Amino acid sequence: MPVDPDRAAELAEKARDFDSGQLFAEKAKIARLSRIRQFMFGSLDGLLVPLGVVSGVAGGTANTKIVIVAGVAEAFAGALSMGAGEYLSGKSETQVQAAAIRAEMDEIETIPDVERREIALLFINEGLTAEDAAVVADKVTTSRRSWVNTMVEKELGLSAEPAGSPLKDSLAMGLSYILASVVPLAPYFFLPISAAFALSVALTALVLVALGAVKGRLAKMSLWRSAAQVVVVGIASAAGGYLLGSLVPLIIGR
Repeated sequence: MPVDPDRAAELAEKARDFDSGQLFAEKAKIARLSRIRQFMFGSLDGLLVPLGVVSGVAGGTANTKIVIVAGVAEAFAGALSMGAGEYLSGKSETQVQAAAIRAEMDEIETIPDVERREIALLFINEGLTAEDAAVVADKVTTSRRSWVNTMVEKELGLSAEPAGSPLKDSLAMGLSYILASVVPLAPYFFLPISAAFALSVALTALVLVALGAVKGRLAKMSLWRSAAQVVVVGIASAAGGYLLGSLVPLIIGR
């Protein structure tokens, strides 16, 4: 498959201005970019869940104060829940992975010959001949750090030096949620319900377009396609919440 012209130019510049120091900065860069997951997840939920709540309440009542109270309560509860959930899940994952890495290190200490054979088998599985795999295994095991990293990454599929932080990830999730929730809720502080509802949906749609564009740029996909996917999900959420809020009072009234 031919390389995109822009990417080809980028690679040519990298080859021309190669800096060995940048090699070791790539992991930290990817770790920072990976936090886009928490940012996107928190922001999308912070937009869509409060939008669904305030739209539903707006559809079922003409009282602006009730809409605001419901929206604010959901925003703070949602942010705390999302942040706590991200922290606990991230911490649990880190602890499980650390236990697996410790077990692998114990095996290297206790049965090194078996671990050397495993390394050779791992490289054979990746396409090396048995002879070449044996040579690589011998070289890799001359350094304990290289040995541990190879076994952890190739056998367990983990990183021996996790770059993530459960606390930072949870803060990113919670903060992005609470900040995003301001968008669908803000119009109800200043406008009547009917006008506030329309503006709430419009503002949320605009922010969804922006988030979709950011996601598309980072994922190197069509900006419009990425934005359209996010907006469709958002509008469906708002419509569902408003419809439910309109129907429930009618059902209960019967």
